[in-house]
Amino acid sequence: MTDVSIRVGIKITGIVQGVGFRPFVYRLAHELNLSGSVLNNSEGVTIEAQASAKVINHFKQQLSESPPPLARIDNISMFELPLSNSVNGFTIIHSENNADAVVAVSADKSSCDDCIADITDASSRHFRYPFTNCTNCGPRYSIIKALPYDRKHTSMAGFAMCKACAAQYQDPLNRRYHAQPVSCPDCGPEVSFKNTDLSLHNHSLDAIAQTVAALKAGKIIAIKGLGGFHLVCDASNNASVATLRERKHRPAKPLAIMVKNRNVAQQLVQGNSVEWTTLESQERPIVVMRKHAQADVTISELVAPNIDRLGIFLPYTPLHHLLLQQLDTPLVMTSANLSGEPIITDSKDIAAKLGSVVDYILDHNRPILNGCDDSVVQIVNNRLQVIRLARGYAPLSLYCPTAINKPTLGVGAQQKNTVCFGFEHNLFLSPHIGNLVSIEAESYFHNTLSTFSRLYHFNAEQIAHDLHPDYFTSHWAKSSTHTAINTDTKIGQPQTIAVQHHYAHVLAMLAENNTTEKAVAFTFDGTGLGADNTLWGGEILLADAHDFERIGHLKPFKLIGGEQAIKQPVRLLLSVLLEKYSMQQILKLNIPAISRLTSFSLSNLCKVWQSIPATNSTSSIGRLFDVVAVLIDLVDKVQYEGQAGILIETAANQALNPEFEHCEFKNIEVTNGDINPQAVNFQMTLIDQQWDTVALIDQIVTAATCQPLTPHRQALIAKAFMDTLADMVCDVAKQHPTLPIILTGGVFQNRYLSERCETQLLAQGNKLMQNKLVPINDAGIALGQTWFAIHN
Repeated sequence: MTDVSIRVGIKITGIVQGVGFRPFVYRLAHELNLSGSVLNNSEGVTIEAQASAKVINHFKQQLSESPPPLARIDNISMFELPLSNSVNGFTIIHSENNADAVVAVSADKSSCDDCIADITDASSRHFRYPFTNCTNCGPRYSIIKALPYDRKHTSMAGFAMCKACAAQYQDPLNRRYHAQPVSCPDCGPEVSFKNTDLSLHNHSLDAIAQTVAALKAGKIIAIKGLGGFHLVCDASNNASVATLRERKHRPAKPLAIMVKNRNVAQQLVQGNSVEWTTLESQERPIVVMRKHAQADVTISELVAPNIDRLGIFLPYTPLHHLLLQQLDTPLVMTSANLSGEPIITDSKDIAAKLGSVVDYILDHNRPILNGCDDSVVQIVNNRLQVIRLARGYAPLSLYCPTAINKPTLGVGAQQKNTVCFGFEHNLFLSPHIGNLVSIEAESYFHNTLSTFSRLYHFNAEQIAHDLHPDYFTSHWAKSSTHTAINTDTKIGQPQTIAVQHHYAHVLAMLAENNTTEKAVAFTFDGTGLGADNTLWGGEILLADAHDFERIGHLKPFKLIGGEQAIKQPVRLLLSVLLEKYSMQQILKLNIPAISRLTSFSLSNLCKVWQSIPATNSTSSIGRLFDVVAVLIDLVDKVQYEGQAGILIETAANQALNPEFEHCEFKNIEVTNGDINPQAVNFQMTLIDQQWDTVALIDQIVTAATCQPLTPHRQALIAKAFMDTLADMVCDVAKQHPTLPIILTGGVFQNRYLSERCETQLLAQGNKLMQNKLVPINDAGIALGQTWFAIHN
């Protein structure tokens, strides 16, 4: 390698702004004695460097292999420039504010160890300061309003730095160099403890101390965090949790809890090394983990009633750390919102909407520009599965090696909505927006569109939406009232493209794996409009990025009462039974849920069933879970989405418990009404491209009614039901040994089912195509829609 000096330009794209990339480059350049400069601009990070070819190559290698912890490099390119005799030393150039920004906005990150050390060090000027941060941690997405990511473009613009903060901010060797939210007690945001009418509760007392005292007294507090407010109470106080549930009208849906550290978490839940690493990761998601049967730390049974899982997370802001340092108890910490609405980000909305739910408000005066909920994840076969894509992970940036010719927008599904922007070499998936069933949720959808359009000067030339014509997103996409999302620039009406819901699930998996190849996909979820105008949800699709073929599905059954059938699953059970039995025969089956119906209700539902057209039928596996759950008396009325699946999984896990070997109904099989000393099992095969729903439920009815329906019996049936689903999947996959297999849709968030399917598929030689950070539920639909549009 020659020692002759050369001068090069290096362009780096990805998550490279607001993550300490420039000071990292600066320090590395000084170590290697390089001359040149580094600049943040609309293209990412641009470096000019002059040194020997050997040093330049080493410099580029270090940039690629050891970037700052929060950075992610999508592409790095190097090109030669003419030598310069006027370059001395290495400098950081102030950011340019060019149009057409293409850098990826970083997600908010949890407090780093250095900043937590600062707030606990009495000699530090950040001692007990709840907004302490540095380049390696703190808010990003939630405070940004424009690119490049500079303080003047954030909600910190109104806070003038004191001399001490300014000195750190301007020192490239300091970890707070250009940390845009940097502040201290002398110059930064402040917390305040308020009554529900927003008046200060007590001027003379410290706000955090008042919050701690109120929580210890059993009060419910709305606490403003990084991306919105949480509703918080003492998780060990049964009365407090019960009051929160009553006031919030949330009778059963599990509540997440925040604990001080891993040591406390280990006394409540059990997990493997991947789960503990994820819990402590800088993303700090809510991790759904298995409860300890006998926990060493007491929390109310009302936190997550009747299930064996617990959503748990660790403090991720200095404020959380300061609270939990003074509280010797886990805290319920659930999103502050009304049912079906997005997380609340302003105390005025807390007072207006949740004033009757909370007792006090812990507020602060750093505006949240972009609301962002907590991410929810679980570990399936030692692999991360994101359930809710939000703080820490989102906005999610995916690099697309092939240039996207037309700026493309995917507007997502009606439930768990996210939106996706595709342009140049970028795919940006927004944080969780929610269910678009309220004016507030629709407004949040518009605000998210506006945020990303403003950040990236984005105008869609094509918009991809769901096939369902009545979805809010479909109406919006086809509306003639908007000519451009970013109203600064007027363009013609964008082209609209409808993408079938379950096909979009598959496309999302293809997109994350950056492929257009053909795969066999099992798409199991609640419901989505199918190509034949019925409601799908238990589909086998042979698909690539251009088209799909439906090669199998669950035999459809009628929805008695439409949406009402989802809330009252006995209607679904009755619908399946009426395919084979008369009303009189059904009554003789002695199924508890049917027995609880009045004669009038049963007769009326049977009449309604007879009049339902075929188009009001569903092939949904999600709804099949509802049928089985009500059949074996695990649920009567569904109180939250996915409840039936969670209860079935909890029951099945009981059958895996070693102590279960000693139960009286272990090893029972039903064959033609006789009981044999074998494990409960069911059979289901694909005949004429259909799995026979009625035949499966008939087997389960026999198993559920031939013996008393004890918890042990429920567990055996629940396990056998999901084992059968896994066998169904594997039997079909075995016929396609050369194609990758995809498991997608919300049903595959059932950990038991996913792990069993994956294990069996790999054992029989199938190749799996798996997700990484994109949810397999409806939150991934927008990405799939976008992937289809840019390839067609």
